[in-house]
Parts: sequence; structure tokens; C-alpha cells
Amino acid sequence: MRRRAFVTTGIMLGLTALIAACSPTPDKDAASAGVTKLKLATDWRAQAELGGYYQALATGEYKKRGLDVTLIQGGPAVNVPQLLATGAVDVGVGSNSFIVMNLAKEGAPVKAVAAFMQKDPQVLIAHSDQGINSIADMKGRPILLSDASITAFWVWLKAKYRFTDDQARKYNYSSAPFLADKRVIQQGYATSEPYLIEKEGKIKPAVFLLADSGYPAYASMALVPDSLIAKNPAAVQAFVEATAAGWRSYLYGDPKPGDAAILKDNPEMTQDVLDQAREKMRSYGIVGKDSEIGQMSDARWAEFFQVASEQGVYPKTMDYKKAYTLQFLPKGQ
Repeated sequence: MRRRAFVTTGIMLGLTALIAACSPTPDKDAASAGVTKLKLATDWRAQAELGGYYQALATGEYKKRGLDVTLIQGGPAVNVPQLLATGAVDVGVGSNSFIVMNLAKEGAPVKAVAAFMQKDPQVLIAHSDQGINSIADMKGRPILLSDASITAFWVWLKAKYRFTDDQARKYNYSSAPFLADKRVIQQGYATSEPYLIEKEGKIKPAVFLLADSGYPAYASMALVPDSLIAKNPAAVQAFVEATAAGWRSYLYGDPKPGDAAILKDNPEMTQDVLDQAREKMRSYGIVGKDSEIGQMSDARWAEFFQVASEQGVYPKTMDYKKAYTLQFLPKGQ
């Protein structure tokens, strides 16, 4: 079981200076050959939720656009904003909108240039025989939440459904407490925990995707330092276009190249988990189709910031538009 932790304010201190002072050393041989080398850090171990990046690499989408991309696998000890800050990577995958807004709050010169998940895959999971037919029915119930979630989507749940902090219980990334107590609600990803609960617990849980109830966050965003945007905007555009093509191919074409690369990077992954996760991404519309892939809008970002700032997460006077740019959105097929 895994869940990506978003960046806390303490970690963010000093990122502005670090990013300004540290930038990757250009590869002269690559530059002379017309190739731009980019290091890409993902936000977790290889899995279907990162399939578009792996597919773009495996099928040559990056290469044919003049990019030599090295993919650095994420994990519990990998902090993507820190890697961006020190110049260790050129592009990072941002798990959710709070990560990007936290960077903007601290004045870090990093922007989201595309969102490869139109819906955040976060779900709440309940036992199907408890009369819970909507998220609203969970009011007053104990809910297993990670520390990161308390300062992320829990903010939205409290604002919309008037949930209270006394409902929160510590989530240790195990479904054992959920399986042991039918009253308990558990957080998860639509593409992961429900399948594992069904497979290991032999029950079919009730699953509620927050995005389908109005949660406005994006996920799987491409984060790029302002310095790269200024120095090589063509490379940023090429990366976005190639990744969009990778996602389109992975979800609606032949996923075998991406799956093979994922299984090679992460031997603990299995084909059945990949297959069901890909199907969930399609059925829930998490990535989107064709022209939707990679897109962002001012309206969505404004909605997200309004909810978060009204709950005191960010100052209402903060210039949240520094968190992203619409300059490099994919132009479609």
C-alpha cells in the first residue's frame, strides 16, 4: 500500500534560493546533436498511474521530439520538489494541486505546465452494507486519513460536508482496521486500494471518487522550474506533447510497452494490478480523452484556491496564478 505525501511548509523553506542557485549542467554533446536531455522524477514507484510517462519513453515519443529523457523512479524517500530545487531533475510529477500551491506560497519558481489527471484519484471507501450511498452519509463516521490528507482533501470535505476533525483516525496504509470495523471509512486511490481490499479482504466495498462530487484538484502534474521555461520553452512544449501522446497510447492503444517498462522498474508490481488500474482510469475518466489530456484551466485553479483559502490554508491575497502556466498545454493529436 502506498500514498504520496505532499510537501509541507517546513520542507519548502529555502527552495527559492536553491532553485535559483542550482541548475543542471548543459550536456554539450547532446546540445550539438540537437537533443535536449531531461531528468524526470516521478512521484511514486512504477505503476499504471504513471503509465503515460513510461509509455512515452518506451514508444519513443520523447525521442522523436528531440528529448533524451531519463526517468527517475519515485518512492517514500523521494521528494520531487526538493529534487527540482537542487537541480537534480528538470521535470517532476506533482501528485496533487496542494503541492503546486505550496510551492507558490513559498515563492518557489516552479510551475505546473500540464495536468495529466483531470480528476484526482482520491476516494473514500466504505463497507457496502452500512447504508452509505454518498459522501454526505459519512458525516459522524470514523475516517482513516494520512497526515498528508488532513491538510489536503480533508480541507475540502470539511468545507463541503461539514465533517469534523473528531472523525479523523490515523491511517497507517493498512486496510486491516477497515476490514475489522464495518463503521470505518478509509481513504484510498480509485486505482489501487479498492481492488486490493476486494482481492485480499474478499469483499466488494462502496467507493466514492471525490472528484465526482466536485473536488476540483488536478493530479499527476508536470512541474518545471521557471529557469527551464525561460531557457528552453520548446523543450517544455515537447515534453508536454510527448507525455500527452504517451497517456493517449497507454490508455486507448497498446499498453504493452509501458507495462513492460513499469514491471522492469518495479518487480513488485503485477500485471493484474496494472490492468485493473488502467481500466479504472478509463471508466472514471481520470486522465480524460484525446483533447482533454494534460489540460488545465484558470477556472479550475480559481475554484481550488477559493476552497483552500477560505479554509485558511493559503492567504486570500496570495497570487495563486504563479503556481501554473497555460502556455504549454497540449495541442491535441
